[in-house]
Amino acid sequence: MNTENDLLLRSENKCELCSSESSLNVYNVSANDAIYICNTCTEQIEDSAKIDINHWRCLNDSMWSEVTAVQVMAWRMLNKMKNEGWPQDLLDMLYLDDETLAWAKQGVESNETDDELVKHIDSNGVELNSGDTVVLIKDLNVKGANFTAKRGTAVRNISLVYDNAEQIEGRVSGQ
Repeated sequence: MNTENDLLLRSENKCELCSSESSLNVYNVSANDAIYICNTCTEQIEDSAKIDINHWRCLNDSMWSEVTAVQVMAWRMLNKMKNEGWPQDLLDMLYLDDETLAWAKQGVESNETDDELVKHIDSNGVELNSGDTVVLIKDLNVKGANFTAKRGTAVRNISLVYDNAEQIEGRVSGQ
């Protein structure tokens, strides 16, 4: 109970990741370190299938916390979502000392195999990343736009669909 009171004071009765003030509880990052977070964050941390990418935009602020355990959880969540584009940008900005980075990676080792399962590959076998440019190799019916993108069209600044290796998003002719 003393730990919970300490966390409550430290967090000012807000989720240390997203600043929500409802349904807060203690989340153990390691045997000796805990953070105070909301049920929404807890649910998404524990079940990758429930991740709402937009909910985690809050990490832009919380990753700068002075609390090491908060930094570690921010790094882990950004690492889970790094294929979305903006989380990779935040990961590139986030500096963790060697000891903290090693701690953050310890909790991710079991999840790395899940990340490796979803890879976006082009027709030549090259792995795609968010922000790449691709050229269409055949005509493509664009869903919801009622037009066909012709072969040879460049699609710039693509986005990768996090959980579907067969789908990318991009703009063709402003659509």
